[in-house]
Formats: sequence, C-alpha cells, structure tokens
Amino acid sequence: MMKSTVEVRGLEVIRGGRPVLSGLDLDVGPGVTGLLGPSGCGKSTLMRALVGVQRVQGGEVSVLGEPAGSAPLRHRVGYVTQAASVYDDLTVAENLRFFARVLGVGNEEVDRAVAAVDLVSHRDAIAGRLSGGQRSRVSLAVALLGRPDLLVLDEPTVGLDPVLRRDLWALFHELAGAGATVLVSSHVMDEAERCDRLLLMREGRILADDTPEAIKRRAGSDDVETAFLALVEAAA
Repeated sequence: MMKSTVEVRGLEVIRGGRPVLSGLDLDVGPGVTGLLGPSGCGKSTLMRALVGVQRVQGGEVSVLGEPAGSAPLRHRVGYVTQAASVYDDLTVAENLRFFARVLGVGNEEVDRAVAAVDLVSHRDAIAGRLSGGQRSRVSLAVALLGRPDLLVLDEPTVGLDPVLRRDLWALFHELAGAGATVLVSSHVMDEAERCDRLLLMREGRILADDTPEAIKRRAGSDDVETAFLALVEAAA
C-alpha cells in the first residue's frame, strides 16, 4: 500500500477563542484530491496547517514523512493562497526568476512554469497591471517551480473564466499523473466532479472522504451538491 503524502492526527486549531478544527484525522495520497465545503468551514485553516504556517493547539501533521513546515520540505511543497502572492512592481518573468533563485532552480523552470499557466504572452507584463485571474496564475506558476511533490492550492480557480478553469484542472491532473499529490480547495460544488477523491468538509469536520461517484452513490444523489446536503442533514 502506498504511503500517504499527508498524515494528520488529532489536529486542533482554535482561532478567536473558538475551535476551527477539533481532533481532525486525515490522510492524503497521490492524485487530485478536492477539499470542498462552504466558506468558513475550515478549509484554509487546514491547508495552512499542512504547509506549517498555522498555529495549532494539538495534534500532529506530517508531510512526506517530515513535520509540516520543516526545512526539508521547503523545496518539496508548493502553496497557493487565495490572495495572489506576487510583487506587483515586477514583471511576470521577474517574479518567477526571483523565486527560482530563492529555490535554487534554473531559468528553464521559469519558462516551463510560465507556459504551464498560459502566461507566455504576458511574461514581460507588470504583475500589478494584470487582471485578478492573471495574477492568481502567476502565484500558481511560482508554486510549480521545482516540480514540488505536494501542491496545496487554496481556491485557485476563483474568478477565472470557464475555459481557463478547465485548462487548470487539466494541468492539476497532468501534475498528479507525473506523481505529485495535488490538494485543491473550492466552495464550488461543480468542481467536485473533476477530482479523483473528495473530502467534503463542514464546520471543521470531514463529512465524507471517497471518490465523487462513491459519495453520490452513498447519498443516492446524481450530483455532489445534493449529496453534500444529504450528508449534512444525516449528520445533524
């Protein structure tokens, strides 16, 4: 049996005096895993814990056999936040070259990452003058530098047009096909069908963990959104 890329045991996070995650257990392996649930259910908090930037009150999180956020993982994990993480006064290529130097990878990786997110025609554009969707793609390109083993993507397709969303999901599956573990969060239920595996989350708990087809079958539903609502009612 293939070892999980991510292992979470008893994770507890408290923010603003209230529990956001309470005793969460989770394993994530290679492929494209979707983390779906309404805004405020704890998706971003969980993702922050996986990359080691979230203060936790209890439990353990390991990634690729190392404690989350530890030095050996620096070049093995790519992370994209909901807000674009780019330098607005630099061009697309300058942003990528800067982060490539930080990671110690060559310019060929810059070219590959820019092409992967379909920004070749904008490589010399100032990042601050790009659209929101284009800036998000620059952040994704940064995360792709060095071909990370784990990609943690927090709502990477928000605000993108349907064609670009389709192309990015194809890219996620291409990366997974090359051996990466891709964890993608979304509150848009129609994206669920694009995942190999789904984690349906509500109020800091995992309601379901299976393939989209198995989750629909379990709930007796034709679509994931209806299945999610049925699972919420069953758990009430």
